[in-house]
Amino acid sequence: MHGLQSDSGALDTASVEEIISAAASEWLPSPGRVLLVIPDGTRTCPMDALFPLLYRHIAPRSSVFNVLVALGTHPPMPQDMILQRVGISPQQRARLYPKASFHNHSWKDPAALARVGRLKAAEIKRITDGMFEMDVEVTVNRMVLEHDLVILCGPVFPHEVVGFSGGNKYLFPGIAGGQIIDFFHWLGAVITNLAVIGRKHTPVRKVVDMAASLVPAARRAFCMVVRDGGLAGFFAGEPEEAWSEAADLSSRIHIVCMPRSYHTVLSCAPSMYDDLWTGGKCMYKLEPVVADGGTLIIYAPHITEVSVTHGAHLLRIGYHVRDFFLKQWNEYKDFPWGVLAHSTHVKGAGTWENGVETPRINVVLATGIPEHVCRRINLGYMDVSRLRISDYEGRENEGVLCVRKAGEILYRPAASAGGRSADK
Repeated sequence: MHGLQSDSGALDTASVEEIISAAASEWLPSPGRVLLVIPDGTRTCPMDALFPLLYRHIAPRSSVFNVLVALGTHPPMPQDMILQRVGISPQQRARLYPKASFHNHSWKDPAALARVGRLKAAEIKRITDGMFEMDVEVTVNRMVLEHDLVILCGPVFPHEVVGFSGGNKYLFPGIAGGQIIDFFHWLGAVITNLAVIGRKHTPVRKVVDMAASLVPAARRAFCMVVRDGGLAGFFAGEPEEAWSEAADLSSRIHIVCMPRSYHTVLSCAPSMYDDLWTGGKCMYKLEPVVADGGTLIIYAPHITEVSVTHGAHLLRIGYHVRDFFLKQWNEYKDFPWGVLAHSTHVKGAGTWENGVETPRINVVLATGIPEHVCRRINLGYMDVSRLRISDYEGRENEGVLCVRKAGEILYRPAASAGGRSADK
């Protein structure tokens, strides 16, 4: 395993390139077919700076060099957007990167998937501490089976479903099929965001790692820890080991312990979240720091859709607390479980008793989604044209918190373990 980290500043390019060079020589002693799996545009990382380095040291050692975007169930990226993601122009592609071929994952296309095994009910019962007992089919993009080495390359952040993202998560759900994606998302939702996010060892991580063990190709990973657009950490090795080192660093950098809870939180979504499906991260990362009975406002004038991929389902079921679904399971069990998981993650913790739903906090959308749609999906509405961010800033002592770029840094009250203290 190779790795560097810096708690005080960004890693320099030469040091990162040394790690890539050393890893490439170890992983590819002879030419092989290489599949590089990278994140889409909803994850912050300097992929544009890294890709030329990866190509420089890995492509000469490969007979085939394919790049697969780990979309999960996100919409496919046009080729020009993929090239922009990896920092090359169409002209440079042919001249400087002749071996590279770029592909989108397609989670709904049976022809794009291959079955690599099954997680047995007894295994699921053991790793979920008895919460679930069912067989789960494990399917993955069939390109995995056509390569000798799969390199997972992406950032590690606190994550609402698995605890911390990265590592084998770029396989599952990154390039996985529907059943395993739905299963582990719903497992995370049943445990709840508040109990999972920013926790290193979770039942969902166990499911992800067990599914990854069924992949026949050799697996390696470059795990990044990103701060202010640069790299605070870079780790190369077996996915489980590299991810573990990155998750430890992420817990120190990406978790901020606040001195109190807040009755009002304005969570501003960056442009990389282009619908509520991805913009929901602005809720997940701030839910822990909202006081009981408080309000979280997702501010995103650019978001006009609930979900590009799953909008029809969400318009039917709306957004609800976990127990709304669990206590009416026969009515909702046939909806995609990943959609149910997203619904309850955005709505947050709460109860459903005797037909009455009581969320712990109030989630309000100040977006381009019309008021009648917000009411239909059971979320609050605020006229985005009348909201001024400056009205929420500098009011922490009053119980009002404003986060200008939400979605990746996890905020917790100081009483929660882990993380760093907020700047005074």
